[in-house]
Amino acid sequence: MNRFTFVDCATVDEALSQMKGDAVVKAGGIDLLDLMKDGIVSPPKLVSILNVRSLHSIGLTDRGLELGPLTTLSEIAEHPEIQQRYAGLSDAAGHAATPQVRNMATLGGNLMQRPRCWYFRSTDFDCRKKGSSDECHALQGENQYHAIVNNKSCAMVHPSSTAVPLLAMDAEVELTSKAGKRTVAMRDFYVAPEVDLQRETAVKPGELITAIRVPSPAAGTRSAYQKYGEKESFDWPIADAGVVLEMDGRTCRKAAIVLGVAAPTPIHATDAEAALRGKVIDERTAREAGKLAVANATPLSQNGYKVQLFQTAVYRTILLAAGQMGRDPSAVG
Repeated sequence: MNRFTFVDCATVDEALSQMKGDAVVKAGGIDLLDLMKDGIVSPPKLVSILNVRSLHSIGLTDRGLELGPLTTLSEIAEHPEIQQRYAGLSDAAGHAATPQVRNMATLGGNLMQRPRCWYFRSTDFDCRKKGSSDECHALQGENQYHAIVNNKSCAMVHPSSTAVPLLAMDAEVELTSKAGKRTVAMRDFYVAPEVDLQRETAVKPGELITAIRVPSPAAGTRSAYQKYGEKESFDWPIADAGVVLEMDGRTCRKAAIVLGVAAPTPIHATDAEAALRGKVIDERTAREAGKLAVANATPLSQNGYKVQLFQTAVYRTILLAAGQMGRDPSAVG
């Protein structure tokens, strides 16, 4: 690991004044320190925002939920009103990593995690994403955990669990810089590799996440999140799904279905969402939605199994959100 300067900030303005050049913001530091130890990033300065108290908050009003980016995953998972009104977000936060990590990991850090790909995260390989190669080795190499959708230019997957329900819930992210504040919808927050391979989010240099806002759910809204991995306890997901249903009895007025590690960014399964609209939610309609969610998948040589796994994740999470099935014992976390 390289030598670096460490700056501990107490206010947003102080942090913004330190975010110059190649300085990197550190909150919990779970992903950042891994990247530094692996030699993938070597920032000359870390700007710690962990003690910026104004960024550590949970606010619930009639208009919705507002979360500070330093709110920990444990705090989100254990908050009674979030569990009741935003169950999918509580599920995602509560089933990420391990209890020890959830106690330290922040919401902002979870959203800003770098991609999961062993070629990207190893100094032993050149990589298109790292700008050191014209080739994505995962397309022809070891790709059992990689993307099955939107994977032509880069087959990485985005690991954020909380991004999945937040996208399904139409959340937005507040970004603050010295020039002021701006708001970015979650649907525009992540940048796909085919748009810009070197940028992963809409966050610009000198900007800091200062709030995440989720609108108040409509009457009859139910939500759920589930992830599937190789181990029955904590594990990185190899498939996950977030579902938000606006229900009128057993009939779905509106649906949002988001797939997490299917692609380089979390994505809406729009065909599956349309198939549920105006339909009674039952085993048949849920299974059909699961099939439609991956109808356009382009699996690689070793990850075809993820197509069936995502089908299962989607249909079981739909039934969980609709209150017709308990949490799948095969889900992990």
